[in-house]
Amino acid sequence: MRFLLINPFYPISETPSPPLGLAFLAAALERAGVEVKILDLVVFPYSKKTLESVLKGFLPHIVGITAVTMTFDNAINVIKDVKSIDPEIITVMGGPHVTFCAGDTMNSFPELDCIALGEGEETIVDLVRAVEKVGDWGNIRGLVYRNGSEIHSTGIKPPGIEMDSLPFPARHLLPLGRYRALKMPVSMTTSRGCPFKCIFCVGRKMVGAKVRYRSPENVVDELEYLSTLNFHQINIADDVFTASKRHCLAVCNEIMRRNIRTKWSAFARVDTVSREVLDKMKEAGCTTLSFGVETGNRDILKTIKKGITLEQVVAAVKMCKDSGITPHTSFILGLPGETPETLKETVDFGEKLKGLGASHGFHLLAPFPGTEIREQSTKFDIRILTSDWREYHANRAIVETPSVNRKMLDEIVIEWESEFDEWLGEIKRLMERGEATEDEIRQLVDLERTVLIYDLMMGKIIEEKGAWRQENTPVSDSEALKALVNRVGSSTNNTDEQVFDALNHAAEQGNLRCAEDNGVIRWEWVDFL
Repeated sequence: MRFLLINPFYPISETPSPPLGLAFLAAALERAGVEVKILDLVVFPYSKKTLESVLKGFLPHIVGITAVTMTFDNAINVIKDVKSIDPEIITVMGGPHVTFCAGDTMNSFPELDCIALGEGEETIVDLVRAVEKVGDWGNIRGLVYRNGSEIHSTGIKPPGIEMDSLPFPARHLLPLGRYRALKMPVSMTTSRGCPFKCIFCVGRKMVGAKVRYRSPENVVDELEYLSTLNFHQINIADDVFTASKRHCLAVCNEIMRRNIRTKWSAFARVDTVSREVLDKMKEAGCTTLSFGVETGNRDILKTIKKGITLEQVVAAVKMCKDSGITPHTSFILGLPGETPETLKETVDFGEKLKGLGASHGFHLLAPFPGTEIREQSTKFDIRILTSDWREYHANRAIVETPSVNRKMLDEIVIEWESEFDEWLGEIKRLMERGEATEDEIRQLVDLERTVLIYDLMMGKIIEEKGAWRQENTPVSDSEALKALVNRVGSSTNNTDEQVFDALNHAAEQGNLRCAEDNGVIRWEWVDFL
């Protein structure tokens, strides 16, 4: 049995990391004896011709794809292409979006054979077994499937997978080198589940209210492996890493016991941190902690069931700074009860936290399928402006409240984006005068390199122009690199110096390599680590 897993296109501006969910699924399938391949369309350009080549080369029996709301359209279009190329392939989709609008999705897209609901590792293996034995899909918990003209659902499977029973994610199937070249973080989890009840989030409904923890030894085994891959940052992607003080401290102590020296970041709530916890996290390698603050208005905090106070936010930020951890705070604009006055409170509160040393960012409310705020939008007195899933990226307004319209919301985010662009421009001017700090130079150079390398990857420029016959061989690596720059430079909007800097850095970091074979020089991205 062969199973192709696909990660749909996701914008680089969203800071994607190697697809952890797919890697978990792949590991579960491999353990069940299934041959698995992953096609990652975040770092590989998509075309139907490319898909056809993969399908004909791998000959999968099943193709599965994941999707969040903003990537659903990209994902379903790939499914349509799969069926047009080979109608006999079974198609399945998973992820939070289709979990909470499965019926509508199946009725609207006949190319999709089934949907895996919620946690998918066990469901997807059960599906494979049923396909192998030509068995009854109705016995598979957590599946919505097509049977002729009828749609059947076996109901969402209650979350409950024992975390230590899962194999480590099958990262050997992921193009980690491309993510590393783009300076994206690599992620891992130490638990599943969220005990909190925020009305704008589906995490609790996807993975359960009860938090299931991996053992500290199991967690740090994986962290230790990731530390060997030379990513600049490891992101612990738990909904709330600090939900259990005991678990958090145990993981940190195990990291320190093994003397692992690597940088990592995590997500937390302001009411789950203390100076003791933060000091231990810092000692274990934590550099950044992200807090969802959401709003600067006390009444809105109660409406959205956030369960925190503004005083706790300030205290958490101060404790982070005292412990040497960089705090990041995020806000959601357009929440129920939003008015011009509450918007100003939120913006002012963000500036207050900035003065205390916290970075901050704004997103706009996206009422995703499955969230309480979408299901009860009338109760919360918000108007949802569109169900075009491509617009659910949280960077432009798609909701309005009685006293705040789309334009008012967009203006705040656009101004914040403009301030960031102005900051980058100021760094450039400081660099020209020789007055920029090393940290400022590093941030700007890293960003420019990332943009250039991403353009080269998604334009397939190295693949198309990175090989040539060299009459006088061998040549030095520096000569081969200069020749590569000459060949690809005209395909970008950058100077030869910028192209050389980016490619030379990628080569030095082990993300780009050159080989010579029978007089042919060939450059290629190092996809698999």
